[in-house]
Amino acid sequence: MKIFNSYTNQLEDFQPLEPGKVKIYICGPTVWNYIHIGNARPVIFFDTVRRYFEHRDYEVTFASNFTDVDDKIITKAIELERTEKEVAEEFIAAFLADVEKVQSKTDYIKPKVTDYMDKIIQYIQQLIDKGYAYKAGTDVYFRVDKIKDYGSLSNQSIDDLISGSRIDVNTNKENPLDFTLWKYTGEGITYDAPFGEGRPGWHTECVAMIDNIFGGEIDIHGGGSGLMFPHHENEIAQAEALHGHHVARYWMHNGLLNFSNVKMSKSLGNVILVKDLTIDPNVFRLFTLSTHYRAPIEFTDEALQNYVTEWDKIQRVYKQLHRKLDLADSLYGNAKIDPDLLLIYKDFLAAMDNDFNTPNANTALQDLVKQANQMLRSKTEPEVLLSAKKLFDDFFEVFGLKHGVSELSKDDKQLYHDWQTARSEKDFAKADELRAKLQERDVL
Repeated sequence: MKIFNSYTNQLEDFQPLEPGKVKIYICGPTVWNYIHIGNARPVIFFDTVRRYFEHRDYEVTFASNFTDVDDKIITKAIELERTEKEVAEEFIAAFLADVEKVQSKTDYIKPKVTDYMDKIIQYIQQLIDKGYAYKAGTDVYFRVDKIKDYGSLSNQSIDDLISGSRIDVNTNKENPLDFTLWKYTGEGITYDAPFGEGRPGWHTECVAMIDNIFGGEIDIHGGGSGLMFPHHENEIAQAEALHGHHVARYWMHNGLLNFSNVKMSKSLGNVILVKDLTIDPNVFRLFTLSTHYRAPIEFTDEALQNYVTEWDKIQRVYKQLHRKLDLADSLYGNAKIDPDLLLIYKDFLAAMDNDFNTPNANTALQDLVKQANQMLRSKTEPEVLLSAKKLFDDFFEVFGLKHGVSELSKDDKQLYHDWQTARSEKDFAKADELRAKLQERDVL
């Protein structure tokens, strides 16, 4: 398996820290509002990464955080006349509902900043004790110039970063690049710390939680490309200062989902909220995964409609396959490997092993649809059809697709056999009546 490592900017062989195990951390949301479909892209993609590792029999430990201490949460709480905790809990629940809506898993480690405050304070104190952080005024800052390779992830020189527009001018800082680890605030919840009352800076939260949850370096750290600088760059700097590693062996970043060639953003108002999506989640997942994760996606109604048609074709063939096996009482038993199906499966694995190339993996799914369609039209033995059905199930599980086809009841099967008998006896009136009932029950 190969992964494009954002830190080295190259494709690398994947070598886990522990054989057969994978530790993954993905930056989660700041819970002050509903997420939009651009926010859902990393949710879907990294869920697929997890699913694929599990398909390859890895033991996966997957974590993604909730930032529940933030200025935006304070502003929202004041606006709604509620507490910060109430606002955060409401939008945590809303986020998890949206994760389920796009058919991603929710059974992962979900650290909240407020639950790890003692660990975060300890982490900052260690940085101070080692000379990598200092207090100036009421705040604590990280000394960037003590990290020789600072800027390696975002591939920027320190001089370029200093002159960049994203660096705040602050006379308390020793260096314009120094970033906040702890800040005093006159509004919202604050916490007591040896270096003063306040709350943590964003960049320390994730790295401190990773250190506590995983006990050291992890295999994969991921998130959107917009997090590379300054957030992930600053995470790496802190981990390098305390532990001499870069948080993760492999850094992965997905591209943006754009709307009318512009980044989808709440501040710009060009958003479609996940909770407002009316499209079939299978269609939205196919749409999202049919572009390589490192490339941007352009969202249009026309593009989405293409995947409505595509999913309809996939589901139709799968349903026919499932029904044929079910009616022949052949859903279970031993499948027989077919050479053509084996080639399709190998193509799927090759695509996913090559930096999670989901577009090429989707091509393998389309090839499976064609092959299964040909098998359904010919006198293919049930054991081979069962093999095709199981291959569909594997692809669906990795892609997070839900076919919605259930097994038939005894009454449904009896009705089908009665229909077949009426047809063979040329009792067309009865056959038409039974066919209508079968269609009503979604058997045909």
